[in-house]
Amino acid sequence: MTPHADPQAGAAVKAADRAHVFHSWSAQGLIDPLAVAGAEGSYFWDYDGNRYLDFTSGLVYTNIGYQHPKVVAAIQEQAGRLATFAPAFALEPRSEAARLIAERTPGDLDKIFFTNGGAEAVENAVRMARLHTGRPKVLSAYRSYHGGTATAINITGDPRRWANDNGTAGVVHFWGPFLYRSPFYSSTQAEECERALTHLEDTIAFEGPQTIAAIILETIPGTAGIMTPPPGYLAGVREICDRYGIVFVLDEVMAGFGRTGKWFAAEHFDVVPDLMTFAKGVNSGYVPLGGVAISAEIAATFDKRPYPGGLTYSGHPLACAAAVATIRVMEEEKVVEHAARIGETVLGPGLRELAERHPSVGEVRGTGAFWALDLVRDRETREPLVPYNATGEANAAMAAFGAACRKNGLWPFVNMNRTHVVPPCNVTESEAKEGLAALDAALSVADEWVA
Repeated sequence: MTPHADPQAGAAVKAADRAHVFHSWSAQGLIDPLAVAGAEGSYFWDYDGNRYLDFTSGLVYTNIGYQHPKVVAAIQEQAGRLATFAPAFALEPRSEAARLIAERTPGDLDKIFFTNGGAEAVENAVRMARLHTGRPKVLSAYRSYHGGTATAINITGDPRRWANDNGTAGVVHFWGPFLYRSPFYSSTQAEECERALTHLEDTIAFEGPQTIAAIILETIPGTAGIMTPPPGYLAGVREICDRYGIVFVLDEVMAGFGRTGKWFAAEHFDVVPDLMTFAKGVNSGYVPLGGVAISAEIAATFDKRPYPGGLTYSGHPLACAAAVATIRVMEEEKVVEHAARIGETVLGPGLRELAERHPSVGEVRGTGAFWALDLVRDRETREPLVPYNATGEANAAMAAFGAACRKNGLWPFVNMNRTHVVPPCNVTESEAKEGLAALDAALSVADEWVA
């Protein structure tokens, strides 16, 4: 599809948005949303005819890009056959989606509870863990994001929690491993792993193991910075959970469905959680869908005891049809393998080459189609290019970097002092190189802010 300019239509869309749409995470009078006219593959465009290479994958969910014809056709076909139906019934698209997901989850995570998105998946995973154990507390990492609903936002570690933190949600935060900005003064990954596990055990001891229902971790934290845990860390958490009877929950909402070059990031670490949350890439975000993959032991808790939770649109036929089509497309087109290969041969080497030439790049980290550049004022001290949670003038350096990306036709994922490189998992080699070239130019702007 070729973009064409229609500024008048764009102005009408923008006017209606500003008059009536209340946007998330925003001061409504300070935002200026781009009016989007269309999208296809790895690109989208506005009503002025400007086309952008999307290095955000929406919100890291268009894992097969925009408007894949086979998924669009599956949604259309399902809408013509059975557009909606209540969740208490057995439906072909719902059953098939659950089967295909269960085939790909690790271990015995073979029962699927469907939600409308990732936050609701986290809400229900925590509810299951509390009911299964009879314990109230949940432990989660400071560098994390788990969703915007009541429990999920309290479990979240980033600043979006602050205004919503009621202090009574039964959540305790701890430091996860992150060698580049280690809270444990580690000098090697092995030290970081050992010290992070010791810190977690100390937290459990002082909180009381008998009070802790679950530990929830993003397998590879996403919005917080794409920090791959050191070898042995997740296996160590699994062992701690087993020892204390704590439910181990892995949040794969962002890292799942090919994003890291595996169906699920847990495969990189050979760990099996008790519960796993998913959303986003399960159907490339074409129709809202999320869920919880449940182990046999926890599922058995509710064999004779009703599970006290449900959603009107749980396992919605259109969403599940989109999931079935997406998973089949990923299999047929080898999207997971492609994500691994593009990370190994293009994105990883290209980003590391940029780091060699740009003093604003402190660290490159990631895998598959899941990367981050940690931007700094000083490589020696690792001082972030902007302060933590900076806004306004304090965030000028990152704002200038983002504007430079967009000027060069790249839509960037910018969060605090980082830019995340998260294109569709089926991004082509030429598209990836086009994005790297745009990043190269924008990083020259960031370099101007280096001390």
